[in-house]
Amino acid sequence: MRDATHALIVIDMQNDFCPGGALAVPEGDAIVAGINALMAEFPAVILTQDWHPADHLSFASQHPGKAPMELTEMPYGPQVLWPDHCVQGTQGAAFHPDLDTARADLILRKGFRRGIDSYSAFFENDRTTPTGLEGYLRTRGITKLTFVGLATDFCVNYSAVDATRLGFETELREDLARAIDLGGSLAAAREGMREAGVRIA
Repeated sequence: MRDATHALIVIDMQNDFCPGGALAVPEGDAIVAGINALMAEFPAVILTQDWHPADHLSFASQHPGKAPMELTEMPYGPQVLWPDHCVQGTQGAAFHPDLDTARADLILRKGFRRGIDSYSAFFENDRTTPTGLEGYLRTRGITKLTFVGLATDFCVNYSAVDATRLGFETELREDLARAIDLGGSLAAAREGMREAGVRIA
């Protein structure tokens, strides 16, 4: 068992990000058993959950003439437009049925504001609106974080980089994460994480 200052952060292990889902990550479901096993080593386990309203502005369906994976400009900068996914209360937004959610001390929902997407577990995509996770970890005395989940090059990447920026000792278990890999996004994410100080294990 790791010491009480170390938490496992499980990013977005939801049906829509697994094979058959609206925004499926290849082999997204292949890491569930390994994540469940790893939970036993940690005194603190936090799950994040993408939780969008049906008319979320990161959905291509809200932008006539735009297709999924195209870029648009939002008030906070460039935004990838996604297929509708992880809509609040739907089966797609639910955790993968095999994920051991009973072990979670906290389930953090993100992306619930219509006008702003939220990749990171710590900040929305304007990079300033906090989710509250930092405060939760600080008040519990947690200083070390291990990240697993989906997708390596988006939500896991943004979360891990923010964690190091906030002063947490951060590691990514890459064997328990999977990527979308849009046009080289995985290689770019790996490089960015290393530069930020994330240990990739």
